Amino acid sequence: MSIRIRTSALSALAVAALAAGTVLTAPAAGAAPKATGPAFLSASQLPPHPSSSWTADPVTGGVPQALDLCLHTEGVPAYDYRYRQFRTDLDTSAVQLTVVADTAAHAKALAKHYDDLNRTCADRIEDGAPDIEAEGRDYGTLPAEEGARVRGLHTKTSGGASDIALMSVGRDGRTVTVVQWQQMGGFQDAPVAAFKKTTTTAVNKLY
Repeated sequence: MSIRIRTSALSALAVAALAAGTVLTAPAAGAAPKATGPAFLSASQLPPHPSSSWTADPVTGGVPQALDLCLHTEGVPAYDYRYRQFRTDLDTSAVQLTVVADTAAHAKALAKHYDDLNRTCADRIEDGAPDIEAEGRDYGTLPAEEGARVRGLHTKTSGGASDIALMSVGRDGRTVTVVQWQQMGGFQDAPVAAFKKTTTTAVNKLY
């Protein structure tokens, strides 16, 4: 089973405070983005792949399904969501999501919410799919703008399929970014140092 499996939907209670009692729905993927917004990573700023170059898709409005494994956006306030997906010729892929909140305080709360989802992802996967073993690791914080944190996730199915993902959440002012890298393999295959550099670049490109 691929690391792109969906797990059960997370309760919206964790983000109710963000909307001051009003829960809205995030824009659907594919919605037209606004003309201006935070800058995104380029293909050359992803962790280098040993045998394939990265290709970057255009920036798109909405929320990508590629983040469904850990980050469920149902129930969060309807801010400005935009994303860019990246791919190689092989099994490695990545995605960056940016969210512009109405205040820095709401962005801080949203960043914590997304990091909490990454932190608890392994447990939620095992609870929702008994045939999958999942392990999460905390790779620490980064001193980029208002801060960022990097985490890792390894999943292994009863059939032997093994996938590894690196995930990060960072913030600058009212803007939050989420970056995810994934491929087949285990923790030993994860380019942690390069991904930390990618995350720092992503956060520094926000406004």
